[in-house]
Amino acid sequence: MIQSPSGSVSEARDSGVSYQLCRWCGTASFRRLLCPVCASSDLVPARGSGLGVVVRSGVVQRNTDAARNESVVRFPEGFVSRCTVVDAGPHPVEVGTAVRWLPDAEAAEGELLLELCDSGLPDAWT
Repeated sequence: MIQSPSGSVSEARDSGVSYQLCRWCGTASFRRLLCPVCASSDLVPARGSGLGVVVRSGVVQRNTDAARNESVVRFPEGFVSRCTVVDAGPHPVEVGTAVRWLPDAEAAEGELLLELCDSGLPDAWT
């Protein structure tokens, strides 16, 4: 969410994934109330590129009739998050695969949806 000078609040869906940075130690975290390193509550919002790399993947069938892919994705900003990769079918995604955030996708509340993409990441990340 971004607050304009006039006071209205709008969501910046095109500008990347929203995460927090700790003012004390500089650690990036995703959807946390406290810094996972120093336990400070002084977190400032930041925006990431939305590109990431799959570090773990599996197929789950919890609370639904259909199986879906669920992956752990590492983002270059320094945080890791559990996400759903769409267009991958109910099959595990290969570790090291580049993914991109889908800003306009319909997701359950709190769910981060990603899609497979061409690399677009530095060679050190693939």
